[in-house]
Amino acid sequence: MNILLFVFYFFAAISIWLGLLSLRGGVRFIRYLQAELTKEYPEFTPFVTVFMPLRGIDEGLRENINAIFAQDYPTFEIVFVVDRADEPALAVVEAARRSFAGVVGPVMQFVIAGPAVDQGQKVHNLIFAIDHAHPQSEVFAFIDSDARPKSQWLRSLVAPLKDESIGATTGYRWFVPVRGGIASQLQSVWNAAIASALGANGQKNFCWGGSTAIRRTTFESCKVSEHWRGTVSDDFAMTRALHQAVVPIKFVPQCLTPSFEDCTWPRLFEFTTRQLKITRAYAAHLWKSVFIGSAIFVLTFFGGMTMVIVRAAMHSSFATPLFLLLIIFALGAMKSHLRLRAVAAIINDERVHSFTSTVAHITLWPLASALYLYNGVAAAVSRRIIWRGITYQLKSPDETVIIRRENEEHV
Repeated sequence: MNILLFVFYFFAAISIWLGLLSLRGGVRFIRYLQAELTKEYPEFTPFVTVFMPLRGIDEGLRENINAIFAQDYPTFEIVFVVDRADEPALAVVEAARRSFAGVVGPVMQFVIAGPAVDQGQKVHNLIFAIDHAHPQSEVFAFIDSDARPKSQWLRSLVAPLKDESIGATTGYRWFVPVRGGIASQLQSVWNAAIASALGANGQKNFCWGGSTAIRRTTFESCKVSEHWRGTVSDDFAMTRALHQAVVPIKFVPQCLTPSFEDCTWPRLFEFTTRQLKITRAYAAHLWKSVFIGSAIFVLTFFGGMTMVIVRAAMHSSFATPLFLLLIIFALGAMKSHLRLRAVAAIINDERVHSFTSTVAHITLWPLASALYLYNGVAAAVSRRIIWRGITYQLKSPDETVIIRRENEEHV
């Protein structure tokens, strides 16, 4: 038992050190958010093409479409792109268009890209849609169909691009459970850890394809379309293109965009594992960091809890191990709580401010870390993912094989 205690103390010291570094990173994230929210950018509202790929009907899709129509922006167009003419989401878009109450709305066009062959369907759709952008469009913006931006989203996302040294601007997703449930709350907590990786360092930031803007000239000079070919991840590929060109990616906190949805346990495991498999395929160094960090935490925290219970049952001293576990938990809970409070100042929804959400972010983060470990292990043994009804094999960063489409045989 003395050897076990020594091992525990060793890993507890590492976990506390990592926890302090993580808390410091969280404080920097919050300070960056607060500074950006008070910053005023010069007016910059060029003509923008907003691309929205559609496949399937997301929860709250009509409200999400309405939020795009209602953008407070002078002139922009929306290109809705699908892979087939009978895509059911198109009927939702048409219903939203008919019910739009604005006096003047954006120009819209619908393009059908057809089925992808050797790359992700979303990437295939985007490559096809780019050629349909209006000739006068100066900025390309991208948004996912499960995102519900506020009215200033496009204006906030585009404004920093007045500085031509900035390669792209990005927001990030924040899951907001609709009806609640532990699986839905855990999805929000799991995803929040990625959000706080963004910040002031434009050379380390990444693009989130669900809320990104880039000058057309930058898009073309960085050859983003070429980087997309053969991939399944539009955001990792765009990030790689910009990093290779050594141009910064600016994180715009005002463009933290809520996704209002619930999830089941199977869907939670599918979504989170898919994200880590994609990360391993396109940014192996990040996957390794997540895997090692989560392994150390799970070994220390949950192993330590088991040891405390066993020592208590054996009437042995457990005060010191318990105290160290409380420190580890407190560091993570502080970061989660501070991050949630900062984000709540941006996403003005009562569900983000709720007591339930606060409790979830303070208490569920150890489970999110354990989930990261599971995801990391799954990514180590398989590169096969299912995304929007299509099964892919991620053979390499620039080679994707489509294994199966929903309701189709192997191809």
